[in-house]
Amino acid sequence: MRTGDAGAVGSTTSIATGEVPSPAPAARPGSFDSLRYPQFRLLWVGGLFISLATLAQSIGRGWLARELTGSNAGLGGVLLGFGLPMLVATPWGGVAADRLSKRLVLAVSTGLLVAVSAWIGVAVALDLIEYWMLVVASGLQAVAYAFYTPARMAFIPELVDARAVPNAIVLGLVSNEGTRVAGPAAAGALIGASTHGTEAVFLGGGALILVGLLTLSRLPSGRPAAARPSRSPLAELREGLSYLGRDRAVRLLVATSLMVVMIGYPYVAFLPTVADEIFAVGSRGYGLMSAVAAGGAVVAGLATARLGTAHDAWRLLYVSGAAFGLTVIGLGVAPTFPVAVVTLVGVGAMNLVFQTVNQSLVLELAAVEYHGRIQGLLMLGFSGFGIAALPLGFAADAIGLRTTLGLMGAAVLAITMLSTVRSRQVRRRAIPLHAG
Repeated sequence: MRTGDAGAVGSTTSIATGEVPSPAPAARPGSFDSLRYPQFRLLWVGGLFISLATLAQSIGRGWLARELTGSNAGLGGVLLGFGLPMLVATPWGGVAADRLSKRLVLAVSTGLLVAVSAWIGVAVALDLIEYWMLVVASGLQAVAYAFYTPARMAFIPELVDARAVPNAIVLGLVSNEGTRVAGPAAAGALIGASTHGTEAVFLGGGALILVGLLTLSRLPSGRPAAARPSRSPLAELREGLSYLGRDRAVRLLVATSLMVVMIGYPYVAFLPTVADEIFAVGSRGYGLMSAVAAGGAVVAGLATARLGTAHDAWRLLYVSGAAFGLTVIGLGVAPTFPVAVVTLVGVGAMNLVFQTVNQSLVLELAAVEYHGRIQGLLMLGFSGFGIAALPLGFAADAIGLRTTLGLMGAAVLAITMLSTVRSRQVRRRAIPLHAG
């Protein structure tokens, strides 16, 4: 292990020797195998609280934006206030994850989330809330996540052994998908049940994030190697980009992920229109569509977590990427609402499998000293998909949403096929997907 210290929870012998603590004996590997590592369990539980709270608050911000402005443009401004800062800050978050103690980066970014939650919650409680506060809060939360996520992902190989890394990634993504349903549902229930529900979303969410912060504070330091050369942050960013330019396999994985996410993932932005205009099922139909997509992801994640060692991760990457594209096409041509709902199970499932295998391969192939910076670059896809949704939205208005979804899926399929051909030229070796 590259980052042990005496403050960590787990085996004191393993921490003293600088090795990953061994998990408790298990009868056989399972879907939750990586949670047997005490330090990863802290990272996972802390992340669960943080994700639940922040996703609930995204609904609260949207509700407040609509109340304060009375327009969809107000909601769009809040989303833009999140997307642009994250796009700029994410590469620097990756630099921080490689340059500083990962525990420190997690603590500072999570502390910022707590402060933003308290600020908006108090402003709502005192009836002082204004629209500009929501935009600023969105930007601050984006910056926090831009530093939090690369550090969290880069931490995983230091908390479990190499064989358990894919399983740990799966469980992290599964928890995100689960909270994508539970967080908004809880926020909606609170807002609808009480006149003080909105401030409860922010103040209660801040309390949950604080619990997550306290949990993460028990992790080892995650410091970079002592012999690591001292460089400026800008030089470190350039060095990370230079490394990506030299490593063709990692570059291919990052480029494929960026294109697939930016072109395919905006389907989530169009689900309200699919529900309202194509199938006329309203907000309840939209809620069901969002829930089944997340549910499909959770089921696929748990299934992927049980994969044996004989599975070729490269093959699974491209099969899932192609299937993601095909299911987005299927959503565009679905003749009825029930068919669309079933299709969305596949969309959510294949998207999560693609992300899981891509992250596993990147962490397996990339040199450990570049993990944070590579994760920061991978995050650009999720930072930018909201921006990509704007021109895709114009296309949907001009040629129709069904046609646009079909073209999005076809583009994902084409990208995946081209990447498959390219991988045969640059692949250094077939990496088996060990997931428990």
